[in-house]
Amino acid sequence: MELTAGFEHFVRTDEPLAQYTGLKLGGSAEYFAEPTSVEELAAVVKRSRELNIPTRVLGGGSNLLINDDGVPGLVIYLHHPAFSTIEIDGNRLTAGGGAKLAHVISTAVGNGLAGLEGLAGVPGTVGGALHGNAGGNGVDIGHRTVEATVMTRAGEIVTRTAQDLHFTYRESSLDELVILNGVFELEPTDSQELTRRMQKFWIVQKASQPGGSENMGYLFFDPPGLSASSLIEQSGLKGTKVGGAEICAEHTNFVLTSPEATASDVARLAELVQGRVKEVTGMDLKCQLTSW
Repeated sequence: MELTAGFEHFVRTDEPLAQYTGLKLGGSAEYFAEPTSVEELAAVVKRSRELNIPTRVLGGGSNLLINDDGVPGLVIYLHHPAFSTIEIDGNRLTAGGGAKLAHVISTAVGNGLAGLEGLAGVPGTVGGALHGNAGGNGVDIGHRTVEATVMTRAGEIVTRTAQDLHFTYRESSLDELVILNGVFELEPTDSQELTRRMQKFWIVQKASQPGGSENMGYLFFDPPGLSASSLIEQSGLKGTKVGGAEICAEHTNFVLTSPEATASDVARLAELVQGRVKEVTGMDLKCQLTSW
């Protein structure tokens, strides 16, 4: 049986993936699914497992590097509103894995619930944020997470409670195929004060990123107690180019890509930077880009 059989209304083939990423690079997905319900998601996940087709989930794509030759197998995109719901019950907020993190933060702030506003300006979806324990301004999303519902690679739905969840710096124990939703325990606070706080954090976050509409990606994790940007600058790499990929001169932990750039250019530039920083400073930089 073909993967697409009976799923033609939400599964297509040879979908260009560059448009779904911040870097705007890379080839096409062999299969691309945009399910409209949890039931459709489970059905296509189970089918792909039966057919031994590798399956991945695409979130916000802000730190994703797609291979120039494309991605074999199935890519699932949870863009439908069914996966982006946001509900509030007392001081708990439940958000779908496909919900934009920015929308979740603004909803919490608008309802006078504090705890997530420090993530203002961080791109991506709730699912991606939970998987990578996204953080900003001294706050990690894991600090506020008390529950998560996931879908395994077998298409089964499981709830992970607080004792099952483990968060460390930019990592979490949530490594199942799909994060369907997360539950966050927040603190009632004056909404106007929260709004001012969120705006301040947003300004700080945006000030640390390249302006304009450049296609860009965040390159490396900051080593403990250090700044990747300062290490890159110290190594004399400001403005370094490989093909159409360039280290941002203003914010050196970002890579900018031109229309002529390839994913290979970005990968080679990252390797060049890692080697040079190691040579000059003795520090090992861990790349933040996920390569497909």
